[in-house]
Amino acid sequence: MSASAIRPLAALKYAVITLFALPWVVIPVWLVIVNSFKTAGEAGALSLALPGQWSILENYTAVFVTGGYLTGLRNSLLVAVPTIAATLLLGAMAAWAYARSRKRSFQFFFYLTSLSVLLPPAIIPTIYVLSTLHLDGSLAGYALMMVGTRMGLIVFLITGFVRGIPEELEEAAAIDGASRVRIFRSIMLPLLRPTLFVGGVLLVIGVWNDFFFALLLLKTSANATLPLTLYSFASASTTSLNWNLVFAHVVMTSLPLVIVYLIAQKRVLAGLTEGGVKG
Repeated sequence: MSASAIRPLAALKYAVITLFALPWVVIPVWLVIVNSFKTAGEAGALSLALPGQWSILENYTAVFVTGGYLTGLRNSLLVAVPTIAATLLLGAMAAWAYARSRKRSFQFFFYLTSLSVLLPPAIIPTIYVLSTLHLDGSLAGYALMMVGTRMGLIVFLITGFVRGIPEELEEAAAIDGASRVRIFRSIMLPLLRPTLFVGGVLLVIGVWNDFFFALLLLKTSANATLPLTLYSFASASTTSLNWNLVFAHVVMTSLPLVIVYLIAQKRVLAGLTEGGVKG
């Protein structure tokens, strides 16, 4: 196919994608942002028009002063950073073991671990275990639960990638005297970097936006993550919902994810492409 024929097809493809994105992405994002700049009365109309009276400073100041944003941001970071680091590291180790083992027991445990992607976590036993360990209601207990529930996704994602890596690389390193730890650190981790990056982004989205488990496991406002502070802020009013403040809090809650996306966009696309080639 000639280059002149490809250009109209590419233009048509981008036009279709743009038309599809407008009602599902652009309009909702614009609705949230523009209404976070309005007064309570204007924002209550939920229109797409620009504010008649701008209230940017007042709305975002309220989010920081009375919305518990800084507390939620601190707690979300305290949960997300160790959860993502531990899940990626332990998941990569488990995936390497599952991919290289020929034992049926290992294959059974691989399928059992991967099954957690589909099955919902057992809430009652989780709360019982955390209570027994005196971690119920704490950020540490919540982080441990998040690691356990997200491990299956990372193991499933990485195991297939490891199976596409030639075993000769590890055998050559072992012949040269490298230990298993050295092989994993110096050979496997660099090769797994694209897939780990994709898995890390998926974890960031899942952990950062989690509300259900946070609501069940974090019982005090001092340990509330950003979704919980947003929920408390939105439900604090007994008369009417101040949509301008709610939208401002939504913008600030989503801002860290937007920053991560802008930084990681190229690496995530590269990891997905490389993973597709490996598969």
